Amino acid sequence: MTSSTTTAPSATPASLTSVFVRLKLSLLRNGLRQSSGRKAVWITSLVLVALFAALQLLGLIALRGHAHVGAMTVLLTVVLAFGWAVVPLFFPGGDETLDPTRLVMLPLRPAPLVRALLVASLVGIGPGFTLVILVGAVIATAHGAAAAAVGVPAVALALLVCLALARAVATANVRLLTSRRGRDLALLSGVVIAVGGQLVNLAMRELNGLGMARLEPVADVVRWIPPGSALDAVRAAGDGAYGRAATGLAVTALGLAALLWWWGQGLTKLMTAPDSSTLGAASTGRDTARGAGRPGLAALLPAGRTGAVMHRTLRYIWRDPKTKASWVSGLAVGALVPVVNAAQGMSSIWFALFAPTMLGLQMYNQFGMDGSAFWMVLQTIGSPRETYAELRARALALGLIAVPYVALVVTGTAAFTGKWWQWAEVLGLSLALLGTLFATGAVTSVLAPYSVPQDSGFKNVAPGQGAIAWFGMLGALVGAVLCAPLVGLVVWLHVAGAHGALWTLLPAGAAYGVLTAWLGLRAAAPRLASRLPEVLTAVSKG
Repeated sequence: MTSSTTTAPSATPASLTSVFVRLKLSLLRNGLRQSSGRKAVWITSLVLVALFAALQLLGLIALRGHAHVGAMTVLLTVVLAFGWAVVPLFFPGGDETLDPTRLVMLPLRPAPLVRALLVASLVGIGPGFTLVILVGAVIATAHGAAAAAVGVPAVALALLVCLALARAVATANVRLLTSRRGRDLALLSGVVIAVGGQLVNLAMRELNGLGMARLEPVADVVRWIPPGSALDAVRAAGDGAYGRAATGLAVTALGLAALLWWWGQGLTKLMTAPDSSTLGAASTGRDTARGAGRPGLAALLPAGRTGAVMHRTLRYIWRDPKTKASWVSGLAVGALVPVVNAAQGMSSIWFALFAPTMLGLQMYNQFGMDGSAFWMVLQTIGSPRETYAELRARALALGLIAVPYVALVVTGTAAFTGKWWQWAEVLGLSLALLGTLFATGAVTSVLAPYSVPQDSGFKNVAPGQGAIAWFGMLGALVGAVLCAPLVGLVVWLHVAGAHGALWTLLPAGAAYGVLTAWLGLRAAAPRLASRLPEVLTAVSKG
């Protein structure tokens, strides 16, 4: 009797691309199941993006036939690609699949992995929005059957370039995005968006006044940059320049190939290079020597408590994400407001007062960033004299940045507006305002301290302390009122026609600012010495 063995047919393995597409859909579906709030936010975002995309599509269709619409669509495509390149740097947590280190332990080769990740990137709100904008750009630009035929590969190539650029940039910077500096970039995203919004606003005002013809010189250069060259190929095909259309598509295809190669090289390096988790932490004598003393420019700070506190404050500004975000916001707004207003025709040098206002506010809630670590500062304070030294050193550290910056902004605004005759009075009043804000900031830091949570995203006030924060910010109004004597002097000199004496406002304002800051620190020091436990309790709630 002969026994036969039946072998079951082996199942065909699923392609890596389909696996990654299903994985992306599963991540999206499971993320929405986590909470009803997250689902509501996603649906709201989807509706808003869809409405915005529809409006943009209608606007592009309405521009069809315009003489310079080709230049506008080329620039729009390049701006879209730039957005895809920078978004992963500022919002690394927006897409969990942007981090390829999660796949390090899997036996995957770079080429299939690149293909699978690229196809999976098509799933999402962002790619859908980009596709609608690109289709609208082609509709606005294409004239004739040849242009419409070229528009199909142009849209596909442009969309793939955007996605590949985002992936390649994220892979090249994945170590940065998962580090403290990556969190710094995420916190600074609001500043970048605000500055970019102002630049877009200025550009739109220029276009409204002079038309899209202003875009032609820029488009002549940008049209050879992928994926702008793909959209320019649509225009060229409509004009009968088929050789130029083929060249435009070829340039974008070569750009896509270069991005995929760069991305593949980055994945190979990321998958094979050792990181800190696989290397032994070898300590060297050089590390020990580096920790001793204050290296670099910090060695120029004064000795004793003043220098130590200044060094600590400056390190907070440079290293703490929320402190850095606050400072960068203040620096950006202080410089942007006078420039934007001057560009819009309101060429008043007095807009430079935003600079001392924004940086003077950095003196408020001085102990909030310390958090529960303020107990270490508390241990070093035993008298009002030591609290005065602590507050003075913090004010000096802020002044090292604020005073030169304010002088630079006022000087730059005077040069931009051409009103040099007002430079001395504006700079004097700016220094006086900075000093009064330092004074009131020291007092409110003692009377109304509150905690700044370090692990709650963009929230800068601990729950239940919002009213305290608003009360503390009222000190800024007091600081502005304290400048009344100097403001009165400015008005009197102008009314009296004593324009030759306006230069005296510069030394007078500097002296007034130093005097009020000193008085504010002197008033806050004894109060802080008696309220140290209360301050520690308030700043430790976050």
